[in-house]
Amino acid sequence: IKLFSNDELRQRMVDQTVPQAQYLGLTVPDPDLKWNEETGRYDFGAIDWEEFHNVLRGNGPCNRERLQTRNKAYDDGAWFRDALVAHADKKQTAQAAA
Repeated sequence: IKLFSNDELRQRMVDQTVPQAQYLGLTVPDPDLKWNEETGRYDFGAIDWEEFHNVLRGNGPCNRERLQTRNKAYDDGAWFRDALVAHADKKQTAQAAA
């Protein structure tokens, strides 16, 4: 059961992560981001849903690099998957012989 709305969860995330980003010396890319003394929370700009949907469609700024990294990790792990299958086959053969 969802206890909080998406807007409430988004506000919590912003309130928690902005101070962490600032502590690390990072800049949050929202020109409208500012601390609101009255509410004790951060105010932030409107979400660019077109950019969000574009990223979901695989057109994000790092999509190509992310997929290349994932494919490389998969290819680099082939020896391990092969070893697991060989071990399972060996174990099954030994159990069948027993």
